[in-house]
Amino acid sequence: MFTPARIGPLALKNRVIVSSMDMYSADEGLPGEFHLVHLGSKALGGAGLVMTEMTCVSPEGRITPGCPGLWTDEQRDRWAAITRFVHQRSTAKIGLQLGHSGRKGSTRLMWEGMDEPLPDGNWEVIGPSALPYGADCHVPREAARADLDKIIADFAAAARRGVQAGFDLIEVHAAHGYLLSSFLSPVSNTRGDRYGGPLENRLRFPLEVFDAVRAAAGDAVPVTVRISATDWVPGGNTDDDAVEIARAFIAHGAAAIDVSSGQVSKDERPAFGRSYQTPFADKVRHQVAGPAGVAVIAVGAISSYDDVNSILLAGRADLCALGRTHLYDPQWTLHAAAEQGYAGDGARWPVQWEAGRRKPPTARTDKIPPRLSLLRAAPAGTVHLRWKPAPEPVTA
Repeated sequence: MFTPARIGPLALKNRVIVSSMDMYSADEGLPGEFHLVHLGSKALGGAGLVMTEMTCVSPEGRITPGCPGLWTDEQRDRWAAITRFVHQRSTAKIGLQLGHSGRKGSTRLMWEGMDEPLPDGNWEVIGPSALPYGADCHVPREAARADLDKIIADFAAAARRGVQAGFDLIEVHAAHGYLLSSFLSPVSNTRGDRYGGPLENRLRFPLEVFDAVRAAAGDAVPVTVRISATDWVPGGNTDDDAVEIARAFIAHGAAAIDVSSGQVSKDERPAFGRSYQTPFADKVRHQVAGPAGVAVIAVGAISSYDDVNSILLAGRADLCALGRTHLYDPQWTLHAAAEQGYAGDGARWPVQWEAGRRKPPTARTDKIPPRLSLLRAAPAGTVHLRWKPAPEPVTA
């Protein structure tokens, strides 16, 4: 996990990624102090690459009112302050995930009711077809050609701002039932035109978006894609489809395939468990990405350094992305290095924190007797360093 890696032209010090995690804490699309602390702390914590949450390309492309965006120059400048901190204060790289919510937009903050429509102030949502994500969700308007053209332009503009803001990598979010993912899945895409029907057609619009992002990003900034490898519902995409989806994005220049799954339908029945999405990453890597020299990222319930090392050593993926693990411990990568006795360029502690680079002993489990037993066991005449006896009273 501490060996160097590459995603296209981007060199990473190790193979640990802080996965994209929605925080729903932006104000009118503007990232703020919370985002600086959230992403900055993860960068200081030792990961090779830190990813933003899904950053929306337009106001109507937000999942919730708390989602950050990149549709204005003011947002770009706020993101630039975050990338500047990461580059100046850490050896991590920082990546931008771009996306559009599609039919899953205009909802409450996660902790107020995930996927539930807003009580007021809703905006119109669109999708490939007029099919809702779930029974109690918005019914989207089927996207017309003008909508698709605008979305492509929005992605390209956001990518240009991302490069200007100093991001090292851009990931196109084509997973989890958001707009591009909903075009890929036959569960949500029942169109009768050139953007619906067979997989080749369902790929058309996501690839148009991807091409526009690549053109806007230029050659120096690699562009990757996150996909859902299976929909976990009958009639949906399967891991065999994921291989073909990955093949198509690789043919269009994807520098890495980030392999997730599901969240396309509320009727899904995922086979959840430890590292449960890694078999999909394994299949994509061995059947298409590996022979093409393209990196594969495994993600999903990877929670220990044993998991990471096992996945990498077995050749199931090139990098591992961990989300909740980094919420529990923002310095997880540094602590994993300490526990494995690793010291090297793959996990350098910030100079301000070097005094804490060794795991401290704790309580009785580390055979440090409590102070009272030390005092009781001390030989006669020994005086504790923090206590001196009072002088003998003077008698007349």
